[in-house]
Amino acid sequence: MTNPSDLLPDLLTRAGSACELCAAQDAAQVYVVGPVPAGVAAADRAILVCEACQEAAADPAAHAAQLRGLQQSAWSEVPAVQVAAYRLLHALSGETWAADLREQLYLDDETLAWAQAELGTGAGSEGVARATVDSNGTVLVDGDSVTLIKDLDVKGAGFTAKRGTLVKNIRLTDDPELIDARVNKIAIVLKTCFLKKAT
Repeated sequence: MTNPSDLLPDLLTRAGSACELCAAQDAAQVYVVGPVPAGVAAADRAILVCEACQEAAADPAAHAAQLRGLQQSAWSEVPAVQVAAYRLLHALSGETWAADLREQLYLDDETLAWAQAELGTGAGSEGVARATVDSNGTVLVDGDSVTLIKDLDVKGAGFTAKRGTLVKNIRLTDDPELIDARVNKIAIVLKTCFLKKAT
């Protein structure tokens, strides 16, 4: 395992010495966004943060105000920053602004799996029966209603399921990333990363 301090020069260069969570200048703390698989550059799984954000990441609920910078950094093009932001927003799900922001985020499948791995809801939780969860990490069960969070082309059916469509009475499958549902009276399979549980 690489010593985090060895990553500092690369991160300072990438971030221009600014905290990648709140944009504070003169940041000099390395925050590892694990896991770091073999063959992946350690610097690609770490971000540069200021001391205040390092403390906030250790106890997000107690430092929600410090983490308001996520409203900008969550849109970073750096995958490690996206993953750190997703996880911190997940930890702040009791904060309305954080829940709303996480709902708006779009992570590609690989980045989303990485983000969820440490939450116990993604690919990193082998050996444990995984719950079926929506894009916000909320557990889904048979009979729940969900809402689509993006437009989805339904191949073979000739229509697009529009964002905001309410889908009632879902059925879980053997794959925790897929659910069976009916949209426009047609039985289809939906990926849970494009759904949120309806309240």
